[in-house]
Amino acid sequence: MPPVAPMLAKSVPEIPPGQHYEPKWDGFRAIVFRDGDEVEIGSRNTKPITRYFPEVVTAALRELPERCVVDGEIVVASADGAGLDFEALLQRIHPADSRVQLLARETPAVLVVFDLLALGDEDLTSRPFAERRARLEQAVPGTGPGVYLTRTTDDAELAREWFELFEGAGLDGVVAKRGDLAYEPDKRVMSKIKHERTADCVVGGYRVHKAADDAVGSLLLGLYDDAGTLASIGVASSFTMARRKELFAELQPLVVGPGEDHPWTAAAQAAGTRTPTEAAGSRWNSGKDLSFTPLRPERVVEVRYDHMEGARLRHTAQLVRWRPDRDPSSCTYAQLEVPVRFSLADVLSG
Repeated sequence: MPPVAPMLAKSVPEIPPGQHYEPKWDGFRAIVFRDGDEVEIGSRNTKPITRYFPEVVTAALRELPERCVVDGEIVVASADGAGLDFEALLQRIHPADSRVQLLARETPAVLVVFDLLALGDEDLTSRPFAERRARLEQAVPGTGPGVYLTRTTDDAELAREWFELFEGAGLDGVVAKRGDLAYEPDKRVMSKIKHERTADCVVGGYRVHKAADDAVGSLLLGLYDDAGTLASIGVASSFTMARRKELFAELQPLVVGPGEDHPWTAAAQAAGTRTPTEAAGSRWNSGKDLSFTPLRPERVVEVRYDHMEGARLRHTAQLVRWRPDRDPSSCTYAQLEVPVRFSLADVLSG
């Protein structure tokens, strides 16, 4: 019975030998419960997200066993169908039912299933993963159009090929599971191997830490596009409190004063420039302050990131070092590694 917290993975640097491997999907984790005509979808933090994905409910009723609990990922394909679109997936979490219904038609989500927790009256969580996977393949056709069974292999070399190829379809790595692994909710007992890269970015501003007015909460990162405009690409925020206070003091000489131009000011926003000034509020937390302090774009920092989602970082970046030797104008999108395009349909059809 819901809620059930999903089993988690810890990051490891290399693909471990002798395990079962799956592509790592980039979507919303979902535990899906079906009992006859009833379907409930639980999120990563066990909160119900059923109302946001009516088309997934319909697919579950059509393509899952009558009584079951499955673990999977809800994903949305890009407009051209070539890869995953996480930004479109984010738009699905909307308070208005009319908007939810519209997006369900315009940007339909699908469920990619990778584990079976229960079937009929049988609780399978204590059974080894190899058995659960075999039972999953018997119980779920997994060929769509709304529910797909993820690929799996015990060939580490093939998993390495997936790691390289599938990023081109928007996936972000590989997951490894021991064949004897029981299902352990909320425990990091699987392994995940993700792409890791570095980029030199311009520091265009900062947000103050929520616990201290004299500490940096996050650095706002930018890259210059082909038109020479500094575009906001994301943030870096993993610092100790002592370092946050040091950064605050170090950056004060760069703070943009009254009347000074900045690429991410209100004037730039009015012109349609991509900026981080979503200060009016957050879809996820209406009380969250997203205002920022603009800085003259004179400092460059090297950051570590896993992959891009369109023109922005998919996840928070990690600061590696400052780059006083780099000219900010040289920090462009051209430095970023572009994965070879790979068809999402080919990943799903596996």
